[in-house]
Formats: sequence, structure tokens, C-alpha cells
Amino acid sequence: MTTGGKPDTVFIDGQTLNLKMLVRVARERARVQVAPQAWERVKQARACVESIIAKERIVYGINTGFGRFSEVMIDSPQLRVLQTNLIRSHAAGTGPLLNEETVRAIMALRANALIKGYSGVRPVVIETLINMLNAQIHPLVPSQGSVGASGDLAPLAHLSLVLLGEGEAQCGGEVLTGKEALDRCDIHPLELEAKEGLALINGTQVMAAQGCLALDRGMELARTADAVASLTIEALRGIRDAFDEKISMARPYPGPGIVGRNLRRLLYGSTLTTSPGQLRVQDAYSVRCIPQVHGASRDAMAFVGDMLQVEINSATDNPLIFAEAEDIISGGNFHGQPLALPLDFLALALAELGSISERRTDRLLNPAQSGLPAFLAYQGGLNSGMMILQYTAAALVSENKLLASPASVDSIPTSGGQEDHVSMGSVAAAKLERIVDNITRILAIELLCAAQAIDMVVGGRPGGGSHAVFQRLRKEVEPTFTDRSMSDDIHQVAQLILRGEISRAAASAIGPLE
Repeated sequence: MTTGGKPDTVFIDGQTLNLKMLVRVARERARVQVAPQAWERVKQARACVESIIAKERIVYGINTGFGRFSEVMIDSPQLRVLQTNLIRSHAAGTGPLLNEETVRAIMALRANALIKGYSGVRPVVIETLINMLNAQIHPLVPSQGSVGASGDLAPLAHLSLVLLGEGEAQCGGEVLTGKEALDRCDIHPLELEAKEGLALINGTQVMAAQGCLALDRGMELARTADAVASLTIEALRGIRDAFDEKISMARPYPGPGIVGRNLRRLLYGSTLTTSPGQLRVQDAYSVRCIPQVHGASRDAMAFVGDMLQVEINSATDNPLIFAEAEDIISGGNFHGQPLALPLDFLALALAELGSISERRTDRLLNPAQSGLPAFLAYQGGLNSGMMILQYTAAALVSENKLLASPASVDSIPTSGGQEDHVSMGSVAAAKLERIVDNITRILAIELLCAAQAIDMVVGGRPGGGSHAVFQRLRKEVEPTFTDRSMSDDIHQVAQLILRGEISRAAASAIGPLE
């Protein structure tokens, strides 16, 4: 969202951030500002930390080493060095870099967690992080290296290096050193005080950011899947009775009810759909059970959304400072298990959208099932038509089956056995991103085939919503009369889906899809 051509502002207070707000920061580059009332909690927690230091109390994370070194006491003159060394030593990630929108989401989530007032950092730490985000200084963060317990230590350390004027960042389209990037935007590098290094890297913000952005895309994919399926139903002369409201009311899960309503609206006015016995008594499951399958995925997404809503407004570092009681308690809020399980669940839910889509694609291409020309080819034999699109969809579905295997059942102890159970939530999040990409292309393939099939159906007209989807596709991709490479077509349609243009096309005719 923008105001006057400039990004709008998202206010954070540690308690009320939601998915839409985060997406505005990550994808639309909205600015972030701390709600004024939130600063008091931050100041109180910092005063508590400074009191502990002054009294020379021994407290983990403030004047001790970390992990297996938690029994090593650190003298006060070395506390700054301790925190800086922590960031440098933990910046040991590897692999491809996280994309900018993910990095922006991580930065916003980390600031929101710190502003809750349980971490004991000075206000300047949060201010510097937000100033970097608003200046569009995006640290280069390797995607691999977190095991999802003690938080996303390695990637968050790479992000935090730039706060210190170290590491590297994207700024103004260039890769700069952290110091160069800060200097360019007139931001002073941080000199960390006690507890602040640990507070910056102890947390689940990497997997949470990836999960939130995947969920946002997944919700768009669910709407798109309904729109695409409506066109397939018509091309196959599907039986509309399967989407009757009475069926969903007899088994009143929310998701199937939503999908049934979407399909009825998309298909309204269609003369291509049929009645039982008109062509066949029942349709195959991939057509008849669309509300139940798509709907179950939607219900899973709703559950994951509730979990993420809690997570992105939580304090996830350690130890936590409870200023009112002047207490500091070491626990395990950094552990990624509350996210690892839902992210694995989301991967399963989204993979199923692709699995059933590929089955519908196969029905469109198989003349024994569709009643249409084999592989939707004109002059079949001379032309192979869309035969290989199903191969590609099958390959992506098969890959998703492997990627949907849960990461959260795995654990490899770290830190000399001190951290002897880890969540692997970061692995779950990374696999989820790949699944989302695959589903986008699987749905693009179904839409290409459904549109080609509609061109071949003799007589009848589509419903208002499905026809709008068909017309939007045809603005980008022509029918395939003679064989051509389809890779560019898949990419073009996938981009339409990513931008939300397929669901918006349906909405232009029938109102927003749920």
C-alpha cells in the first residue's frame, strides 16, 4: 500500500503485528515505526540488565559465555567484547542468499520481538535496526546454517554484523560492506553492550519470516486453485451437484464450505457443467472432491496462520527480563518446535493442492477421460500438443512429495550436547518455499491445459467467473495450434499467479474470492 506515491508506515509494538502488515513491509517496502507507548517497556528491561551488572550478579547471557561455555564467567571490562565476538563467531552460514523480501521480513520481526521489552537491549539497538530497514539496507544472509533451536543463530548473526558496520549488504542496487552501507545512509554502527548480541541472534525470526511469506503466497494459491479448477470442471463437463451447499453443511468444516461457495460463484451461468446422468453419473475424485481437498488445505493454512500470529508477536530470545519483578529467567522460548511442526503441516497442505491439480491436468489430456482430442493437440500425431506438460507437472508433484517429508522429526545435538534437541524448523521453512514455487507452476500448467480444452469444447459457455479467468489468460498466451516450446508459457502464467492476477480476474466478474 502507498500514500502519495511513497510507502506507507507500519507501526509495531510487539503485540499487534499481523501477516498483512508484515507483507507490506517485506514486499511493498512500507516503512516501520515503533508505537511510542512501547518504548517504556524497553527502557525498563534495560535498566534491569544494568542493575544486574552493577550488582555483579552472575546471569547467563549477560556475564557468562554461551551454550557449553555458560559456566565461564566474564569480567565486566570484557562484556562488550563478549557480545561482539558472539555475533562474529556465529556468522557461519552458507548456501544461497535469502531474497530481499525475506530479509526485510526478518528485520521487521526481530525489531517487533525486541520492542516487547523482554530482551534487555537499549533503544538504540532497535532504532538502528529499523533505520537500516527503512533505508533499504538489506544484509546479505546465507540461507543455510540454522538448526532452529537457540533460534536461527547463524543467519541472524549475518544480519546483525551489518548493524556493527561489518558483513555485507545490498544498498541502492549495490553490494557494499556493512560500514559502507551505514555510512551512505548516515547510520552509526552499533557498539554492543551486555546482553545485546545474544538478544539479536536468539530467536526464530528467519523461519517465521519464511513461513509468513509462504503462507501469504499459499493463500493466494488456494484462491487461484479454485479459479483454475472451475475452468477444468467446465472443460470436462463436470457435474455441478458435487458443489451443492447442502453437502458442505452436512460436514461443516470451514474450508470446504469456502471452496464450495467459490466454485458455485465461479460457475454461475455456465452451460458447460452437467447434471448427474447427463453424461456420467459421477465425476472422478479430482473433480468431485475439489471442495474437500482444497478446503482441507485451507483449514490447515488457517491453523498455521494462528500459530504464526502468536509467534511474530512473541519474545523468543533467552534469557528473558521481567522488569516489574526485577527477574531474569533462562528458558527455551528460542526453540523452533512451535513453528517447525506447523511449517511441516503447511508444506503438506500446499503439496496437496499440487497433487490434485496434476490429476486434473492428466484428465484434461487423456482422451479416454476427457472426450477431447488426445493431449489437446490440433492435428494429433503431427503435433504432440500438451502431452509433456503433464510430465512436468508430475515431476514437480513428485519432488513435492519428497519436500513434504517432515523436517521436524529430525534432531542433531549441537554445542557439545548442551543443545541436545533441535527443531530443524529452518529446514522446514526452506523446503516450504520450494514447494510454493512448484505449486505455482503446477497450477500454471493446469490453467494452460484447461484454457486449451475450453477452446476445443463444442457449444456452451463458461460461467462468469471462470470465463474472466479464461480471458485473462488469453491476453498473455495464445492457443497452441502447432507445437511450440511451452516453457515460456508456463513461466508467464506462473508470474500471473504470483501477482494475484488470476484470482483478481475472477473477482472482477463475481467479486473477491474467499
